Amino acid sequence: MNWTGFWSIFLLATVKFSVSTVPGPRLGMTFFETALASFAGGATCALVCYFASDAILLYLEKRAQKKQELLESQGIPPKVKRKFTRMNKLVIRVKMKFGQVGICFFAPFFLSVPIGSMVVAKFYGKRWETFPLIVLGLAVNASLTSIIVYFVF
Repeated sequence: MNWTGFWSIFLLATVKFSVSTVPGPRLGMTFFETALASFAGGATCALVCYFASDAILLYLEKRAQKKQELLESQGIPPKVKRKFTRMNKLVIRVKMKFGQVGICFFAPFFLSVPIGSMVVAKFYGKRWETFPLIVLGLAVNASLTSIIVYFVF
């Protein structure tokens, strides 16, 4: 097994899962090694980000409040944060159309694993089946992208 390639794909999958299988053939890895490395990296990052999302979001909120207080103390009016961005509209549209399964399968794939896991935790964090659906979605997506990379291109 090519351990350098495994860890490269593993680390790439923690950041951007959708393209993590692309370097597999160039690194001399087999189909199963590539799919396993991609899935393991995505699942590890999803585990950390999903269960730490409350703490991460709370930290980011406190940080934004401190920044706003600092700007107000200097007499600078704070910028108004946009709520209806293109990405927010897309996430809500997917949530309304595909529901919990759609968000769990597609958010980590199309956004990124950390952001997608936090979005899923924010919408469906109280349901017990949410994290297993994320892991199942990552396994299916890792397999499909590996099939595309190895057998189509």
